[in-house]
Amino acid sequence: MSLSLGIATYFVIWWVALFAVLPFGVRSQRELNDIVPGTEPGAPAQPRILLRVAANTLLSGLIFAVVDIIYIFYIPPR
Repeated sequence: MSLSLGIATYFVIWWVALFAVLPFGVRSQRELNDIVPGTEPGAPAQPRILLRVAANTLLSGLIFAVVDIIYIFYIPPR
């Protein structure tokens, strides 16, 4: 896999995984009975974005490693 193809593949995997990881463990303000005035009651009470981005980066690295191994060993060169 060339460097540009690897970067593009990791970029796509990272964004798709981010949208899959974002909703895990989110508790809304309504669920916690802690609604901040002027906000949507369904908004996350503690979004912890940096934790989700770090977890997503690790998950994406693992997925990319599997994709790269499949690409190297199972896709014949042309």
